[in-house]
Amino acid sequence: MGNKLSGKDLIKLGFPKNNSINIALGQINRYRKREKKESILTEAKEVLLHPEKFEGHGTWGKVAEGLVNPVQVRMHQLKTTRAPFTIFGENEIDQQAKFQLYDSLKLPISVAGALMPDAHSGYGLPIGGVLATDNAVIPYGVGVDIGCRMSLSIFDLPASHFKGKEHQLQAILKDNTKFGMNETHATKADHEVFYKSEFQDIPLLKNLLPKAYKQLGSSGGGNHFVEFGIAKIDNPENEWKLGVGEYFAVLSHSGSRGLGANIAKHYTYLATKQCPLPKNVQHLAWLDLNTHDGQEYWLAMNLAGEYAKACHDDIHRRIAKAIGKRVVVTIENHHNFAWKEMVNGQECIVHRKGATPAAEGQLGIIPGSMTAPGYIVKGKGNAESLNSASHGAGRLFSRAKCKATFTQSEIKKVLKANDVTLIGGNIDEAPMAYKDITKVMGNQTDLVEVLGTFTPKIVRMDR
Repeated sequence: MGNKLSGKDLIKLGFPKNNSINIALGQINRYRKREKKESILTEAKEVLLHPEKFEGHGTWGKVAEGLVNPVQVRMHQLKTTRAPFTIFGENEIDQQAKFQLYDSLKLPISVAGALMPDAHSGYGLPIGGVLATDNAVIPYGVGVDIGCRMSLSIFDLPASHFKGKEHQLQAILKDNTKFGMNETHATKADHEVFYKSEFQDIPLLKNLLPKAYKQLGSSGGGNHFVEFGIAKIDNPENEWKLGVGEYFAVLSHSGSRGLGANIAKHYTYLATKQCPLPKNVQHLAWLDLNTHDGQEYWLAMNLAGEYAKACHDDIHRRIAKAIGKRVVVTIENHHNFAWKEMVNGQECIVHRKGATPAAEGQLGIIPGSMTAPGYIVKGKGNAESLNSASHGAGRLFSRAKCKATFTQSEIKKVLKANDVTLIGGNIDEAPMAYKDITKVMGNQTDLVEVLGTFTPKIVRMDR
């Protein structure tokens, strides 16, 4: 008996000569190739005899599904009509972003859609795109940085806390934040998220656990940041019992790091194999939630969301400890995620790719740019936006266009004019790269109520 397991070995066991053999070989090669052939064949025999016992199993669940109820792979055609949709701030949105939404609305699984006023084109769904689907999840409708989110901590400190402490606060940011591919904290923190069963039950996640542990409390590159600023509370009727006034605060923006990126890559690949689509919409391939892979992605996506929150919690914990003061209010929300929500009386999967949940009474923070204020908001629960709002100002210039248009000296002038200190940062994240946040907010008065603002003062980004 050779060491490498083959399709012939599975046929000898009694596997039917169909796609279940390819699925089994794929799963074994991906997750079990270092194990002895004899022990794998023993398990495979058990799966063949009792597939129902292996439903949801990390390695064998997909094989069992292939034996009992094989996934039908067929080319899906787009519908000729679009699902209902609403665009907010249409005049400020590029045509490509609109066309991407229109294409997504023709998917046979689409129920409804919306485009937020900060929208611009992306991969799959546009950034700022919201799409409700019937029992199916689109990995690229969620995005690569699963669970990317905002987190604002307001301290029981006046805004005047900045005076005379600029160098000390810069040092706190440098010492307590890590960015990009390689920076991690020397002293690692533990977190309850690492003990979730998904990290043991799903082989892909088990392999990613060491990376996730290492990267906890760090932020990605690009537009991710941690910044000190001034939170201004305008509404005396706020739920935090904070008086109207200005407070010292910290705002962070980042997601699920390498964990989320690897989950997105893996399940996007599976979706494109199981759900062939016309070339112009192949990024919108979906996973049926009644399938093994669909259920597994859903679990993995939710875990990545919890991990993203854990990263923010760790960042804010480290900073609060360094400042030596108590956080009195935390406002946070995901914007690259999918939720099970009711849409027109039907339970749907609502994808928000760069869009903030804004159900009635739901709190959120919508940032501007490093020189423009962000807004503390409360959702109005607008059904036409699928209970959503923008996740920021949105890009006016692509990264490539920024590099061709702006210079470091121009950026320094804008930062100085706005009394903002920047640590790190690249030309592609120039403040001028973003839309006017006041216009964006003006285009979503039906979606959110403004409770206050956050103005950045010291910004830390990747170099």
